[in-house]
Amino acid sequence: MPHPLSSTQIHTEVGPTPLGDGHSAPELMWYLGASKRSVLGNHFCEYFISDPPCMVLDKLECKGFHVLSKREVGWTLVWCLHKDSLSHTEEQIGHPFYA
Repeated sequence: MPHPLSSTQIHTEVGPTPLGDGHSAPELMWYLGASKRSVLGNHFCEYFISDPPCMVLDKLECKGFHVLSKREVGWTLVWCLHKDSLSHTEEQIGHPFYA
């Protein structure tokens, strides 16, 4: 998952922060403490994190992601992030799903 999307509506000081869709990397969502849910009226799932966007971006930075762009779409702010590819062995180090 080299390009996760993070967004928030109106307030950036508090959570929850939507992050990715139902097909996002489950290991990364577990690390962030995100939960998958579907909002009434939507036919898709999203991950939500109770932390505000600044904390989510800090956690993603610790995992090697960096912000490529930020856009405002109506009342929503959207950040696009990128992580350089690592070898499969490097990604496994210290991760509980690979133990």
